[in-house]
Amino acid sequence: MDHDVYDGDGHDGAGASGVYNGMAATRLDGVAWQKSRHSNSQGSCVEFARLPGGEVAVRNSRFPDGPALVYTRAEIEAMLLGVKDGEFDHLVAS
Repeated sequence: MDHDVYDGDGHDGAGASGVYNGMAATRLDGVAWQKSRHSNSQGSCVEFARLPGGEVAVRNSRFPDGPALVYTRAEIEAMLLGVKDGEFDHLVAS
């Protein structure tokens, strides 16, 4: 199985960190997962963790042993700016 590997410089490749998209979130030792204070009490939320190389991992709190998606800081910044600007509001509209 091929994986996108991030070596901390924002480029795909076989990096020394061994961190890749789709890896089990439990294999990311020593990271602190954070969720929004707006998350519900049933734990249905998205969690983020900053990785030692500067990347950001994302996981689904309902499946903490599941895969982690790994993004560059620039990718997370673009997403957060879009969220702040309301670009994704239609995804949760009733």
